[in-house]
Amino acid sequence: MSDHIDTEKLDRLAEVAVRIGVNLKRGQDLIITAPVDALPLVRRIAVHAYKAGAGQVLPFFTDDAVTLARFEHGNDASFDRAPGWFFEGLGQAFKEGAARMAITGEDPMLLAAADPDKVARVSKATAIARKPAMDPIVGFEVNWNIVAYPTPGWAAQVYPDLPVEEAQGKLMDAIYAASRLDGDDPVANWKAHTARLKERVDWLNAQSFNALHYTGPGTDLHLGLADGHIWKGGASPALNGVVCQPNIPTEEVFTCPHAYKVEGTVAATKPLAYQGSVIEDIAVRFEAGRIVEATASKGQDVLRELLKTDDGASRIGEVALVPHSSPISQSGTLFYNTLFDENASCHIALGQCYADTIEGGSVLSPEELKQKGGNQSIIHVDWMMGSDAVDIDGITKTGDRVPVMRGGEWA
Repeated sequence: MSDHIDTEKLDRLAEVAVRIGVNLKRGQDLIITAPVDALPLVRRIAVHAYKAGAGQVLPFFTDDAVTLARFEHGNDASFDRAPGWFFEGLGQAFKEGAARMAITGEDPMLLAAADPDKVARVSKATAIARKPAMDPIVGFEVNWNIVAYPTPGWAAQVYPDLPVEEAQGKLMDAIYAASRLDGDDPVANWKAHTARLKERVDWLNAQSFNALHYTGPGTDLHLGLADGHIWKGGASPALNGVVCQPNIPTEEVFTCPHAYKVEGTVAATKPLAYQGSVIEDIAVRFEAGRIVEATASKGQDVLRELLKTDDGASRIGEVALVPHSSPISQSGTLFYNTLFDENASCHIALGQCYADTIEGGSVLSPEELKQKGGNQSIIHVDWMMGSDAVDIDGITKTGDRVPVMRGGEWA
């Protein structure tokens, strides 16, 4: 671990991840996936998990060097393979009550020089194979959480002008601030923040909008909302009854768009880091819910391959509102990491919807979800399209317009 990473801050992040994030219950197993560079955080999480009464803490690691070895030396057939047996095992663990924690921190440019076709093939094979492990997460069947660790590769991308260890320390400080861990009682911080998000959620649910209309530079988008959509945000109960905070940090309130009722144009306001590549200046046009034109100044081939992953990859499954004044936005830092950048900006997600953002969605079949407008896909990729130059109106069922955001702020 870098000497520049504050160990007290790391320990507080671990404690909040266990107590507020996943909200681990006594006797519950905790499955952790993480980059191997994040081992210091995994170890602190294990300490706090066992203090909370964990049954067993089970970490699984990825390694950048091993990933690169595959793309540099792997035989061609290997790029269409993924360990289905591993994801089936994870899925079985979730069925038996295990909680899930993911630690993010991968180098966003790791695969920038790799063959885009191979990257797309690996991504698709992995997305298909991991479905047994993702379904319990997408369906919010278990308590889960994502937090971040400042790995050397990631820190070097965020702060390229600094020595790597110094960049890691600075990124740790940024993660700490964005994760609302300052002050004497970060647990109280999170309870107050959740209450503020709930106020927004309650107002939006009371409005019961039929659609949202976005206007801004490069954006004129009419986004229909799914039948029976439910706005959510902050901590909420999983189907196992455990109230957890899935994302640390989080600034969003979100719901399910109607996959077949999106029309118009939208321009991204931040780059998208995806599968080791960075896609910049995304601009797309929707017709009847599907993206029919897509361009990017960088990573366009990766974007277009992503949209061809399956039938639902070119439709959206989530829409989220985030004020431009969020702490992450105001930091001025581009993290090249969706967990952070999505919480600096309003965003949409290509692919799979969250069933629990449709009334009764947890017990609906995929076909029933589709009939209400919920999208189905093996991917779920968020990208940012909000700024201080974007206005949003809610459209009621009678066609009236209600200001939701003006200049990127709640109206």
